[in-house]
Amino acid sequence: MSQTMYAHLERTLPRSEMVYPSASLDRIKYSFWRVYTPLHPLVRNTALALRVVSHSGRQRFPIGKIVPGYTIKDIIDFLISQGYGNHFIAWKDDGEVVSLRRVAGFSHQYHIRIFEDGEIRGHYEYTPECYPILHYKAVDQIDCREEFQKLLGDKIVRA
Repeated sequence: MSQTMYAHLERTLPRSEMVYPSASLDRIKYSFWRVYTPLHPLVRNTALALRVVSHSGRQRFPIGKIVPGYTIKDIIDFLISQGYGNHFIAWKDDGEVVSLRRVAGFSHQYHIRIFEDGEIRGHYEYTPECYPILHYKAVDQIDCREEFQKLLGDKIVRA
């Protein structure tokens, strides 16, 4: 599958939905992000092109690689069936095909990235909607490799 086909695949995935918060300040954040989220890829890519921010490589926490017999699409479909959705508010790591997340309330999320070479990486972290600065600085990202490995089972070779 070519990079162009992966781009099309990503656009067809269901959005990751935020949990509606109960706190007043979080409701304001929620409203802002509902408007901003579709614009994020353009803002992110422009900021990177203008060198306002920089990002390269791959983030930490490798989980494993897809085993022969499964495709990237198979893994994406499985994760979608488990409640994951397209995560637009994220960096694009080198070789990344798709970024998926499953929210755990308004403040935290499980975040998985799948790469062209079949590698899968993931972590548990603050959502950008609730704590944008902490999220941006990767504060308190947690390696939950074992949980992801259990979820993906025999579909991956563990890292």
